[in-house]
Amino acid sequence: MPMESSRLNDLREKRRVVRPLLSPHDPADALASYYALYHDPKRTDLTVSLDAQGNVDGFVAVCQTGADLFRPLVTLRAQDADAVSPLLNKALTPHRPYHVTIPVTLAAAVRDCMEVRESTLLSIYQLEPARFQRIINVLVQQVKGADGTPRFQIESQGKVAAMSGTNWRSPTFAEVFVVVDPGSRHRGWGKSVASACTSALLEDRLRPLYFVAEGNRQSVRIAEELGYLDTGLREVAAEARLK
Repeated sequence: MPMESSRLNDLREKRRVVRPLLSPHDPADALASYYALYHDPKRTDLTVSLDAQGNVDGFVAVCQTGADLFRPLVTLRAQDADAVSPLLNKALTPHRPYHVTIPVTLAAAVRDCMEVRESTLLSIYQLEPARFQRIINVLVQQVKGADGTPRFQIESQGKVAAMSGTNWRSPTFAEVFVVVDPGSRHRGWGKSVASACTSALLEDRLRPLYFVAEGNRQSVRIAEELGYLDTGLREVAAEARLK
């Protein structure tokens, strides 16, 4: 049903009308669905685009995250690449840096209106539960992260040597991250903490995802040995600002 732009002032209404542009149960839309539909409303700005008939044809979500207080995360969807530039110019502040995560299909349109730096192609891995076998490591400790979600870590010589947790959680998916201190690699600790995190997500009935930069063989190895499979889906992550 066509929308009047005057009705799109409330975040709840915006989230309702952009849902048809997303498939929340598809790994390809998992990250965008979380930030557009579920991220903290106080830290989410959603800009919606309407076509000539008044139908929603795109959106940009700008979200403050704990990962970087100075560079908001930006993700978007558009049914027509021509809608990308007007959307971004409406949603973003000139000269401000952003962390942008976008589908490969929209990357060219984004580069037309944004100065892109440090671009990375991400492979999306999804856990195949039948392949997962939890690793029991008594060194793994469960702690609470700053956002209240659990973290799983191993300490060595008074510092955190390996840690795994989630970057975000939607009602369907969660993205797992793993950080290993360079001096503690090749001990299997990264896989141990990632295994503990993955197991906890399965207990919460969430579908674990693992985003890996292409060429990061060590991270790919952790994912594959735990039972994550490459979905073949790709996204582009970059630091960017409006031209």
